[in-house]
Amino acid sequence: MRLLYLLNVSNPNRLSADSGFTFADLLAPALTDAGADVTVAAPVAAGDARVSFEPTTAPTTKYRARFDPGLDGLVGLIRRTRPEVVVANQVEAAPAIRAALLEAGTDALIAGYCHYLPFSFADDGNLTLDPSLDDGGLGRSVLLAFAAGLAACDRVLVHSSTAASWTTAAAVRMGVDLAEKLHVVPAPRDERLLRDPADATVPDGKAVAVYNHRLYAHYGTDQFTALARRLVTEAPVRLTVMDLFGQRSPERVRLDPSPERHRDELAALDGVTVACDRGDRVRYRNLLAVAHFGIAPFRAGCPWSMSVIDCQGMGLPVIAPRTGWLAEHIDPELLFDTADQAVGIAARLATDAEFYRVHAKRAHAATSEFTPPAVAARYLEALR
Repeated sequence: MRLLYLLNVSNPNRLSADSGFTFADLLAPALTDAGADVTVAAPVAAGDARVSFEPTTAPTTKYRARFDPGLDGLVGLIRRTRPEVVVANQVEAAPAIRAALLEAGTDALIAGYCHYLPFSFADDGNLTLDPSLDDGGLGRSVLLAFAAGLAACDRVLVHSSTAASWTTAAAVRMGVDLAEKLHVVPAPRDERLLRDPADATVPDGKAVAVYNHRLYAHYGTDQFTALARRLVTEAPVRLTVMDLFGQRSPERVRLDPSPERHRDELAALDGVTVACDRGDRVRYRNLLAVAHFGIAPFRAGCPWSMSVIDCQGMGLPVIAPRTGWLAEHIDPELLFDTADQAVGIAARLATDAEFYRVHAKRAHAATSEFTPPAVAARYLEALR
């Protein structure tokens, strides 16, 4: 199978913070091992030396990634690589890919991977636009472009059962029939971020929690900050908050200054340390290794979290709000509906050694189906 993987890298200057790049970097070699001939078209190379690379230009904004797929470049790329399957990492680009295939005279299957859903569903069932994609009122246009992408795909791949349910419901509302083309294919875990839970240090009455998620407002960082204040004052817990972006460009700060604002607010709290991995995967692993448990984001419509899997692979239990994919994936004993419950769970992890050991083992086991070879096999099966 000749597979052309179109990868949009949103953070080319800090690849460790770009989950789409990490996904491709882990998956492409595993697909190659499974017999696929993989070419990654991206601003930076992903995968190992066996994976072919076609350089592309990084879009300057998240809206260019969705509305300016570069049809001329796609036609040339398709003519050079002659793929049998084209993977659209940005689903909104699928109609342009279909047009490019027609122009290039190539009959290839289009698979869209829904790395990011531009909507969520409220408890009352109403569809809500993702605020991070609604600058200037563009949210509705992004949603319609996403629906057009779903319609243009031969296969639609999503991370989880929750994402499958939401994507199906949104498609129905917009008149798109996904029929048999929807498949659940989770992201691969990073094998560099694995540790036997028996090797983890059990808290002795005090614990370090880690929050390793982007600090955008739409990740629910206000809610996390409110919880952080309570954890460091009411529970025997200290917090390490990851600054995944470091110094962002002025253009990105101007579009959304919330990460810098939240970072500074959290850094001012007693009991909270803001740490940066500097884009170094070894440093990132070491920061996780000295923590005892993780905290999931409060992001509405969360279909998946690679950062949660990173913690679990290291044998760190993760506490989480009972919402979205988190409610599907996290052990029920670690889910909370209120801040009081979250504080109680955190305190128990810090003081109840047996409870901690049980959940460290469960956390690690929860990633067992996400090895790169297992995910590659599911990926290829979905494309057949």
